[in-house]
Amino acid sequence: MPNDPALRRLALRTLLAAYPGTTVPQWAVDLVGDGLAGHTLFGGNVDRPEQLRAATDALRAARADVLVAIDEEGGDVTRLAHATGSPYPGNAALGAVDDPALTRQVYRAIGDELATCGANLDLAPTVDVNTADDNPIIGTRSFGADPALVATHAAAAVAGLADAGVAGCAKHFPGHGATVTDSHLELPTVDVPMAVLRRRDLPPFAAVVEAGTPAIMTAHIRVPALTGDAPATFSRAALTGLLRDEYGFAGVIVTDALEMRGATLAAGGIVPAAVAALAAGADLLCIGARVDHALVERVAAGIVAAIGDGTLPVGRVEQAADRVTALAAVVRPAADGTAGPADLGYAAARRAVRVEGTLDGLADALVVQLTAGSTIAEGRVPWGLGPHLGHARQLRVAPAEVTAEQVAAAADGRPLVLVGRHLHRVPGAGDLIERLAARHPVAVVEMGWPSAWRPAGVRAFVTTYGASHANGRAAAEALGLAA
Repeated sequence: MPNDPALRRLALRTLLAAYPGTTVPQWAVDLVGDGLAGHTLFGGNVDRPEQLRAATDALRAARADVLVAIDEEGGDVTRLAHATGSPYPGNAALGAVDDPALTRQVYRAIGDELATCGANLDLAPTVDVNTADDNPIIGTRSFGADPALVATHAAAAVAGLADAGVAGCAKHFPGHGATVTDSHLELPTVDVPMAVLRRRDLPPFAAVVEAGTPAIMTAHIRVPALTGDAPATFSRAALTGLLRDEYGFAGVIVTDALEMRGATLAAGGIVPAAVAALAAGADLLCIGARVDHALVERVAAGIVAAIGDGTLPVGRVEQAADRVTALAAVVRPAADGTAGPADLGYAAARRAVRVEGTLDGLADALVVQLTAGSTIAEGRVPWGLGPHLGHARQLRVAPAEVTAEQVAAAADGRPLVLVGRHLHRVPGAGDLIERLAARHPVAVVEMGWPSAWRPAGVRAFVTTYGASHANGRAAAEALGLAA
């Protein structure tokens, strides 16, 4: 049983692996030939479009129906444009504009780019309702804090990807928007009654099921009223009882990365996490980014062993594998090319910019980017106004490591434009901004989640609802500082 090649192939059909570098290693190709469902692409796999297409062609040469997945959300989470920032605004900006047709058009354009590169499964959109201002992992990845608005745009996003012939994967079921911890690092808990979950977090998932989403991703979060002590990824009540039986979802249930601490802490490792997820009703197991040949074989062997000892019914694994195969068989790039104008992303981002106060007199301003760490989901993607500035000078400072006097001296009497992300929770940012505003004309540009916080004394407060390349250009234009 442990060395049964048929069972190994069956287990591989449920696994989404990954590989390092910009050239596909032979083991990654060979696993596809052996039945592996597919690979997830990350920023380290991407150099330029033609390179990426060559890599995905190599995978497809091993098996035509391989799944090539990627987290391409637009906005702050991009793999294709990890070196420059996304040319599209993210969900928060699209929600602020609140034009579902625009959301569909933007996601169609994203889907077209993915199809050109050979990717056929976008691990997007994020359809979590972000109700926690201090949420460290969702934030601007969410369309907003209103369940109905998020539901409308979630359905539009899924439709846009489908227009491009790319499968969307709505995430993170049953809702990661109310958490104040990151499931990459620990196991968050959303301790609310089911009535609250149904009213606040679940409507977008019902909407994407109705819209025909081919895939939904799980969240590594505890929801005691639904999942008990287990994360949703390992909860049969959540995946089979609620998502399958009650909502009628017939597509592929994809796990969030099983290497994340939210999964490994609960299960005791990646291999038991894979078995628990399949048993709960998941179909496609995303292992994560740090994957090698040995790890894939270890996970597959763990699944085979669980079948052998009766922990995991073989019929459950066959059901999962068949769903994955059915998904891979139907995703095909659209034949009618790229949709939308070249500046679609910028035009969308410009519509999202909100200005409170006056922007007069900023032409010779010193732009100060208040740096803060990025999330694991975002990675090290450039952000800010820098690439879009004309003659304006820019500094980058860590708010907790600089004084107002030092910044004022650098300004040398000029007005200040202070740019940051999630400024309400950046250590030292609020105090620095208010000290400077007491003695200088100050405009603030918030490129993160738009909390209710406003610093005292500033001349203007600009909200972009994201920090993508498109958002930065839109902000620079609104401030009159664009090149």
